[in-house]
Amino acid sequence: MDFIPAISLKDIIDILIVSYVIYQLILLVRGTRAIQLLKGIFVVVVTWALSTWFKLNTLQWMMNQMFTFGVLAVIIIFQPELRRALEQLGRGTLFSRTATEDEQELNRRLGEVIKAVNYLARRRIGALIVFERETGLNDYIESGISMESHISSELLINIFIPNTPLHDGAVILRKNQLMAAGCYLPLSENPFISKELGTRHRAGIGMSEVSDALSVIVSEETGQVSLAMNGHIIRDIKEEPLLSKLFEELQSPKRTKEKNSIWKWRRR
Repeated sequence: MDFIPAISLKDIIDILIVSYVIYQLILLVRGTRAIQLLKGIFVVVVTWALSTWFKLNTLQWMMNQMFTFGVLAVIIIFQPELRRALEQLGRGTLFSRTATEDEQELNRRLGEVIKAVNYLARRRIGALIVFERETGLNDYIESGISMESHISSELLINIFIPNTPLHDGAVILRKNQLMAAGCYLPLSENPFISKELGTRHRAGIGMSEVSDALSVIVSEETGQVSLAMNGHIIRDIKEEPLLSKLFEELQSPKRTKEKNSIWKWRRR
């Protein structure tokens, strides 16, 4: 009978602590260039394992040379990330990447969007900005021009400037990334929508009918800002209630249709 080592409570605690540390380190480097470097290191390790398994002596020698200088190379390559981790450790925030940090990032992202929306509205430049939530929007993202860019007000403004290649389509945002521009969205077929609303508004409403996405629309004719959600639209929404509603819904994306009665829609 094979010997099966006994696992004590201390071993379980040890494994859980190590797993938690690794998880927090992954969160630390997520969204940075360190992710690509980690993928490269993983490829090197797999190559070394295969060369050892199949006894490929020359390849194994090359991998051994890489490992010899690997520690120094990692310190040099990951210097910004290591400094960042040590700074957070000194502030006691290395393992506290919780809701506070998420809220700060959401505030920054919404601030950039609101800044762009205000600029476009004052100049009556039409725009359609979609926030992805739980329902994936890959089909609609693929209909546009892939960007996967950092969200900034300057980029959003430039996209919707008239007579540019992407200004007629929609922009789709996924968390802290601008995924694509010039996207085609489904038009709402709701017969009760005001005849004053054009294609841009119908696309924003249609997107909210087939998904849980939020759509912010800037009217080219009036400069009014509208918000579409769950198949409804509130027109001429001001900056403060718009920011408040976006923050509430994007912070808690699972609270959707059952809260419609709480939100008093103004229909025109």
